[in-house]
Amino acid sequence: ILERIMKNFLSTCVLSAAGLFLSACATQPKEEPIDSVIERGLKTATDQALLMAKELENQDGKLPKSMKDGKLEVSDYSWWCSGFFPGELWYLYEANPTPELKKYAELYTERLEKVKKITYSHDVGFMLNCSYGNGYRLTGNPKYKDVMIEGAHSLATRYNPHIGLIRSWDFNKQKWQYPVIIDNMMNLEFLMWAGRATGDNALTQMAISHADKTMANHFRPDYSCYHVVSYDTITAQPHIKQTHQGYADESAWARGQAWALYGYTMMYREAKKQAYLEQANHIAQFLMNHPNMPADKIPYWDFDCPDIPNTVRDASAAAIMASALIELSQFNPNDFGKQCLTFAEQQIRSLTSLAYLATTGTNANFAIMHCTGHLPGNSEVDVPLSYADYYYVEALLRLRNVLNKQ
Repeated sequence: ILERIMKNFLSTCVLSAAGLFLSACATQPKEEPIDSVIERGLKTATDQALLMAKELENQDGKLPKSMKDGKLEVSDYSWWCSGFFPGELWYLYEANPTPELKKYAELYTERLEKVKKITYSHDVGFMLNCSYGNGYRLTGNPKYKDVMIEGAHSLATRYNPHIGLIRSWDFNKQKWQYPVIIDNMMNLEFLMWAGRATGDNALTQMAISHADKTMANHFRPDYSCYHVVSYDTITAQPHIKQTHQGYADESAWARGQAWALYGYTMMYREAKKQAYLEQANHIAQFLMNHPNMPADKIPYWDFDCPDIPNTVRDASAAAIMASALIELSQFNPNDFGKQCLTFAEQQIRSLTSLAYLATTGTNANFAIMHCTGHLPGNSEVDVPLSYADYYYVEALLRLRNVLNKQ
C-alpha cells in the first residue's frame, strides 16, 4: 500500500511539474521574427529620414549632424559627417525605391559637391563614398563618378610615401608629428574604388600600405587598438600612441574598435589579403568575448571605463560593429561565421528595440538614440549621431540580403 501511495505521489509531482513547465512556455512572449525586426527598423528609419529631409529641404547646404539641448544640430559640407545622411537616403531608396526618396537622396548628395576639392581632411572617403558612392552604385550617374574621382585624388594628397600612410589630423602639431587615427581605415574603401575606376594602381597601393602599417602599429597583443598613432617624420616609426577620444591611452575606446573591425573586414573584401581577414577575425573575437560587453550587445562608450555599468552607451559603435560582423560572417563559412551573424542579429534586435530606436517624430528625427561622440571632450554625449543611422540602415540591408540567400 505504501509503495502504491508513493508511486501516485511521484506521478502527481511529475504531472504538476510538467504542467507548470508547459504553462510557463505558453506565457513566454514569442521572439519577433528577424524579418519583421528588419522591416520595422527600415520603416522607422525611412519615416524619420523623410521628416529630416523635409525639415532641412529649404535650408541651403545644411545637413544633419546631431542633437544639442534637445534641438537638431546641423553642419555644412565641410563637417566630416556630412555624407552620412545622403548615404542613408540612398540606402533607404535601395530598400524601397520611391521617387520621393530618390529626390531627397539626390538633393542632399548635391550639397556635398565641394568636398571633391578638400585636401585638409582625411575624411573625404566618409563624405563622398557614403553619398556619391552609393548614389553612383544605384544610378550610374556619370557626374557622381567624376566628383568621386576628383575627390579621391584630393584625398591622395594626404598620403606620404616615406611614411606609407594617409595623414589624419593637422592639429596638435606640438604633440603629433604625423598622426594617424584608426577611423582612417574607413576611408580606404574610397581609394580602392578609385583605383579600380581609373586604373591608377598608385591609389590602390596607398590604401594597402595604409592598412598594412596600421595593422603593424595600431594594435595591442589582445587585438584592441589605439585611437591615434603619431609617426616620426624622419624615421617613419611611431613615436606616440594614444586614445584621444577614449577613457585612457591604453583603453579600448568602443567606436575605435568598431572602425578597426569594419576597416579590416572591408579591406579583405577589397584586396583579398588573408592577413586582413585574420585581423578582422581577431578583432571580432576580442569584441564579442569582452567581459564588459553588456547583455544587449550595445557597448559602453569605452570598454575600460571604470564607471561601468554606470556610464553611457555608444549605439553608433554597435551599428558599425553589426554591419561589419554581418559581412565578416560571409567570409567565414564555419561556426565562427555563424557566431558573428548571431551576435550581429542580437545587436540589430537591441537597436530596433524601444531602448534605442526612436519613435517617429522624436529624437530630432534621427532613428537611433544613445550614441556618444567624444565624452572626454564633453561633446555629443548620449545623443543621436548621423553615422549611427547610416550604419544601422546598412546593417539592416546587409542582414536582409544574407537571410534572403539562406
